Amino acid sequence: MSRNEETELTNMCMISDGKGNVVVQNKVNNEYWHGWNFPGGHVEKGEYITPSVIREVKEETGLDIKEPKLCGIKEFHKMKDGKRYIVFLYSSDKFSGELKSSNEGEIFWYPLSDLIKSDKLIDGFGDMLKVFTDENITEVFYERTEDEVKTNFI
Repeated sequence: MSRNEETELTNMCMISDGKGNVVVQNKVNNEYWHGWNFPGGHVEKGEYITPSVIREVKEETGLDIKEPKLCGIKEFHKMKDGKRYIVFLYSSDKFSGELKSSNEGEIFWYPLSDLIKSDKLIDGFGDMLKVFTDENITEVFYERTEDEVKTNFI
């Protein structure tokens, strides 16, 4: 049995202003995944994980984050091809620059307390919010059977 598995690596970052607000992205240019979430994206071939989140945040928000902290991960196997998909979840409250939207979607500050209750979130984002906001949870993953998808938190 091979120990190698095709895997897609991604990242996401919760940027907070220290006043209860976080940077939210209204994702618009993706046919299958749209709604509110945090900025992030793919880790490029040969790129390290933490520098990838710094780059993605800059591309999508105009902000330069510093000292991003790894909060945990989200992982699942994609239904269409079975490929493992891992999202490294970061947070940062140290940043510089001016907030600006990109072709990925509109970027804006939003109260975290209201975001948790929002009905505009991308599918599965509520599960990731638990990892971002609860220091006792470091992972969310999904187990699929023929009849259901079970959400697991560690």
